[in-house]
Amino acid sequence: MARKPNYPFERMERERLKANKAAEKAAAKREQRERERIQSGDSSPPPADDS
Repeated sequence: MARKPNYPFERMERERLKANKAAEKAAAKREQRERERIQSGDSSPPPADDS
């Protein structure tokens, strides 16, 4: 017998994985910008991030 699909849960899981992937990508970009800022010798503080 086939299992009963749980569409809301499956959709929630897809959205959660997508959000995690986007957050990891944003963090990597932020770290890359920070590394580039340090290498360029810019000593000004980074802009405030509201999130």
